[in-house]
Amino acid sequence: MASRFFQNTIALVYDFDGTLSPQPMQEYTVLPRMGVVPREFWDRVNEEARVTESDMMLVYLRHILETLERQKIAVKREDFARMAKAIRYFPGVEGWFARMNAYVRRRSGGKVKLHHYLISAGQKEILDGVSIRKHFRRIYASEYHFNHHGVATFPKLLVTDTVKTQFLFRINKGKEAVTESINEHMPESQRPIPFQNMIYVGDGMTDVPSMALTKKSGGHTVAVYGGERERDKVTCVKLLEAGRADFIAEADYRKTSKLSRRMELLLDAVVADIAYRREAFECRAEHRAK
Repeated sequence: MASRFFQNTIALVYDFDGTLSPQPMQEYTVLPRMGVVPREFWDRVNEEARVTESDMMLVYLRHILETLERQKIAVKREDFARMAKAIRYFPGVEGWFARMNAYVRRRSGGKVKLHHYLISAGQKEILDGVSIRKHFRRIYASEYHFNHHGVATFPKLLVTDTVKTQFLFRINKGKEAVTESINEHMPESQRPIPFQNMIYVGDGMTDVPSMALTKKSGGHTVAVYGGERERDKVTCVKLLEAGRADFIAEADYRKTSKLSRRMELLLDAVVADIAYRREAFECRAEHRAK
């Protein structure tokens, strides 16, 4: 048994497209670079995936490479990152992370840490260039292989709806590098961030596997929707009614928003639970010593 209580870190885990940013990241970056109309691009991708029974994520990654090749545009890693400067966020996103960190510090008396993680089906090469990159302990997303010229040639890592759950276990077990195996059994008492300390934030049906796992394992979930898109709100209501989400709220990350208030309530609950488990741990240790 551990000699001291160490499960004192909260993980706030986010999806990106539709959660922190209103549109898919490609619509701010690589699609404009290629002069491609987003709706036409996604229609082609979805149609091919349906007809050929292919994975939609692999189809879109391939279509981007084929279009770049056809147009003789050599896009390197730094080009993807540079394009990320065009990405726009929901209101208050850029100030959210520091504010949540300060809130947890204040409410826990400095005894609880807050780590932010990003798990996205989008492109890591783009996400590495976003203005909020510094706030994330880890970003997990699909990646391209780059050849000896530094040009993207084929997908080397694919993150789908269900693959996202792998990264929740990585956070849970402290095996955060993708090269580390997470298959060996690890007792709950040895996991650095138990699911009770985890809050997952997503926006739709693609987040259901992650939300279901988090909730089933004792964690918490929040579903957000864009203010002007009624369809997104309807989806979030379905997640709430199905028990996938603890709370839903408009994707407004400013200080006075409903999302901020509900997130702070969840953080209070997790901080209190950590304090309880810490005290119980110390009580057992105290009487074991005697």
